[in-house]
Amino acid sequence: MKENNYFKFSLNMLLAPLFVVLTIWTVFWLELELGVSYNSFGIRPRTLIGLRGVVFSPFIHGSLSHLYNNTLPMAILTLSLMYFYRGNALKVLLYGMLFSGLLTWIIGRDSYHIGASGMIYVLASFIFFKGVFTKYYRLIALSLATVFIYGSLLWYIFPVEDDISWEGHLSGFITGLLLAKIVRTPIPKTKKYAWEAEDYNEEEDEFLKHFDEDGNFIELPKEEEPPIKINYHYKKEPPETKD
Repeated sequence: MKENNYFKFSLNMLLAPLFVVLTIWTVFWLELELGVSYNSFGIRPRTLIGLRGVVFSPFIHGSLSHLYNNTLPMAILTLSLMYFYRGNALKVLLYGMLFSGLLTWIIGRDSYHIGASGMIYVLASFIFFKGVFTKYYRLIALSLATVFIYGSLLWYIFPVEDDISWEGHLSGFITGLLLAKIVRTPIPKTKKYAWEAEDYNEEEDEFLKHFDEDGNFIELPKEEEPPIKINYHYKKEPPETKD
């Protein structure tokens, strides 16, 4: 696969980020409009009914600030995933939600765990580690950009605040790392230059012939051009006839 065909933007890439953003805001609007709370649909660790939160919890938020803080990172990371890993993007989103949710259900405190932050950690972790594992320069640059923008998220996989589900963050971080290791991602072939070939011979390189052993530029003797030979062809005129 060529590089210019691999990293090509299309409008379909916007569908997943738009779906996520519209869904979480619609759910929050319904809570306000109906005067209800969907927190009970979150992950309740080690309870049978709490398993439904594995699917529902990423779309439920406890406050407007909670929702606002998760919206932009979720949209940016989802779009990055769709652009750079479009072949596996939906798989990462689906498995990331299920595995991080189940891990939160196993290790979490006895409380309702809600919010899209677990998925944010899945995406940030996957994008960072996948770029490192592939060793492909564009994906490594994406990894560095992710660390630069979202590196501070690392602190919140530890119990630094009581009202934050650090278990969900840690579960998302571990899930992203595992998916980065397991999910196979096709990488475009990079162009190889002549000097990168195994059978490359410096002595036959036309460019290097212009330099001596000390690296000084030298003029090569010009090859003598063969003399131009001109051949004339004479056309005989037909004999004149008299009427």
